[in-house]
Amino acid sequence: MVKTNSTPETPTKNLALDLVRITEAAALASARWLGKGDKEAGDQAAVDAMRLSFNSMDIKGTIIIGEGEKDNAPMLYNGEKVGLGNGIALDVAVDPVEGTNLLAYGRPNAISVIGIAPAGTMYNPGPSFYMRKLVVGKEARDSVDLDATVDDNLNRIAKALGKDVHDLVVFVLDKPRHKDLIQHIRRAGARIQLHTDGDVCGSLMAVDPRSEVDVMMGTGGTPEGVLTACAIRGLGGQIFARLDPQSFVEKEAIQEAGIDIRQILTVETLVKSEDVFFSATGISGGTFLRGVQYTGDGAITHSMVIRAKTGSVRYIEAHHNWDRLMKISSVKYD
Repeated sequence: MVKTNSTPETPTKNLALDLVRITEAAALASARWLGKGDKEAGDQAAVDAMRLSFNSMDIKGTIIIGEGEKDNAPMLYNGEKVGLGNGIALDVAVDPVEGTNLLAYGRPNAISVIGIAPAGTMYNPGPSFYMRKLVVGKEARDSVDLDATVDDNLNRIAKALGKDVHDLVVFVLDKPRHKDLIQHIRRAGARIQLHTDGDVCGSLMAVDPRSEVDVMMGTGGTPEGVLTACAIRGLGGQIFARLDPQSFVEKEAIQEAGIDIRQILTVETLVKSEDVFFSATGISGGTFLRGVQYTGDGAITHSMVIRAKTGSVRYIEAHHNWDRLMKISSVKYD
């Protein structure tokens, strides 16, 4: 461990493989609730598994981005301490089930997600729930402008990617607030993937070179934006965002907190360190990561694991054996 007076304390080991065990545990526990219509139970199973799994990590973690505050769901709450408390100090962003409705109704692309960064480097959104986002991969990161028109940005992205605008695929959440955005995209000629939920997944697809998605546009969760930035750090893309309160109460709370609602946020302001780690494990399967597959005597999981400092991205297929796993794990998977 190296510590200086000018920079935050930073990890010297690759913590990504520790994180993937946590997202795997959350995915294995919550996938039992796939399609059963009970998003609270599925989320609670993931939260419990994630909280227990953190107890094996030699870190002093503080939850900066917790889940559940918007809908009173089970929580790993903001300010909660995780880890054994005898290691490096870290900011932690979690979403045990990103897409609780997707899980509850058996729809694709529910995932379990974690990002960590040195303490003091992760943007704290305070009372902000929503932000307007524009997410692109590394080829187009210097070509777009959050305040440009939809048509202009799509033409810039197409040029950067060497494509025709009609070949682009845009990820958009299928929400009433995006009615005008969808019309503008269609008039520009680009193709659209409409998803009911899955803000983090959409942003990840926009920067993952394996995905057919070229850009994510629209207003989604502010906490999810910070979480996504942990992955974008390693994948080399960019997120441009501005807080976009969806109610007067939210806007007033942001202003009272002294947060500049006009500021354009980027990956560099959302996570100020390059020493970032990220893990996502598929729960319900879909176009991004395959879901949990139960095999009778165990299960198979699929994950994406990133170390931003080195730019290493690993896609991990893990085969879990119940008999052996239960001997050393306190997490309940049934």
